[in-house]
Amino acid sequence: MGYTRRSVRKMCPVFLAAVLIFTLAGCGSRSPLDPKDPVSLTVWHYYNGSQQMAFDALVEEFNDTVGREKGIYVQSYSQGSVGDLETAVRDAINGKVGADAMPDIFSSYADTAYEVEQAGALADLSSYLSQEELDRYVDSYIEEGRIAADGTLRIFPTAKSTEIMMLNKTDWEPFAAATGTALEDLRTIEGVVEAAQAYYEWTDDLTPDIPEDGKALYGRDSMANYFIIGMKQLGVEIFQVENGELTLNVPKEELRRLWENYYVPMVKGWFGAYGKFRSDDVKTGDILMYTGSTTSAMYFPDQVERDDGSSPIEYALMVAAPIFEGGESCAVQQGAGMVVSKSDERHEYAAVEFLKWFTQAENNLQFGSVSGYLPVLKGANSREKLDEVIQAQGLTVASKTRDCLVSVFGEMESLTFYTNKSFENGSAARKVLEHHLADQAAADRASVLKAVAQGASLEEAAAPYVGTESFEAWYTSFCDALEGAAGKQAVR
Repeated sequence: MGYTRRSVRKMCPVFLAAVLIFTLAGCGSRSPLDPKDPVSLTVWHYYNGSQQMAFDALVEEFNDTVGREKGIYVQSYSQGSVGDLETAVRDAINGKVGADAMPDIFSSYADTAYEVEQAGALADLSSYLSQEELDRYVDSYIEEGRIAADGTLRIFPTAKSTEIMMLNKTDWEPFAAATGTALEDLRTIEGVVEAAQAYYEWTDDLTPDIPEDGKALYGRDSMANYFIIGMKQLGVEIFQVENGELTLNVPKEELRRLWENYYVPMVKGWFGAYGKFRSDDVKTGDILMYTGSTTSAMYFPDQVERDDGSSPIEYALMVAAPIFEGGESCAVQQGAGMVVSKSDERHEYAAVEFLKWFTQAENNLQFGSVSGYLPVLKGANSREKLDEVIQAQGLTVASKTRDCLVSVFGEMESLTFYTNKSFENGSAARKVLEHHLADQAAADRASVLKAVAQGASLEEAAAPYVGTESFEAWYTSFCDALEGAAGKQAVR
């Protein structure tokens, strides 16, 4: 078959378009890496103890296998705490004297990542991931990472968590038998408050010669989660973000329910917060149960250490943290992801290659089985896959951590995970949620204890703090503080 010059001219645009498409596709899939000239990457994180050991072991494995093959060498550095890491990142961005250079990759919560993104310092990860690859990750985890104004991905999901409730089953059982209180009663926040009052009164009655020496039953780690998730359960987004614009919702009626179900039992001694974390308070016997992250399961004590000696305890686990009565079954989605500093194609490409490897099911579950973090791939969230990795890798996994992960896997279909979208001044606003009510409760609890020591009953001592007037004063102060931190007028 022959072709005329005219037919060739007609085909040229089509042919050239095909060539162009083929060429661009080839360029898009071509790796900029060279094993003979490896790229060196630095990773900053906040892992410590067994979490750091697990992460470092995976980094070493990557360097010895895929990294060596592709030409990527990763060095990881713990910056200490989350706060220390955030400070180091801000110092690097601002060029503070003595600060280290920005790392290629660093762990980051959404609020901090948003700040760095606003400074133009984060790489667009969307261009290094196909839609097929993105579809393998839990949808809400990917959505959380789309913090750029154009909706492109800036946070790579690497390890997630939610909240659970754990309790000292050994010391719970005598109380439950004596009062008829059941674990089922702890499904709601109001039920926890009622149980906590009963526990305070029961322990107070154990020493009739010492008045008002009842003990606290419950505590919680994150107050910010209490506000964000509690309000969401009641149908309100306290931080409502649309198209980058924040609406600050602080309706009085819903906040009154949060106040009554945390501040009041704290002031009366039914709830407690003594050490740095509530698992510390369980260990000292100051409380029996707490709401905390899945990552806290590994720290739940095996024994209680009191002044008169120590005793072993067993634990019980409630997957869904208590919700407000009649509220939506909503659980927090939390856990830092990894972000990539904006640099050049080789470093950004290499960083994403490492993160894709780290989040493969077998690697992510190896890390999660030690740390208590949930894997980020849809296909990795199962007991079968977890046990397969544990057996294949010969891992020694604490039963508390495994039970926690398996329990969450079993409830993922019925749980609605939520995290608010990022916004300017988000970190400052979250700190108000974390500290404002908790600090007020601690100060007022101290005043109540002082009055009790002077002979007042608990009800007499607490009365000035738990009424409507006290709530109104706190509500005004809280709204003012939140508006000041967020830089936004609230909808009251």
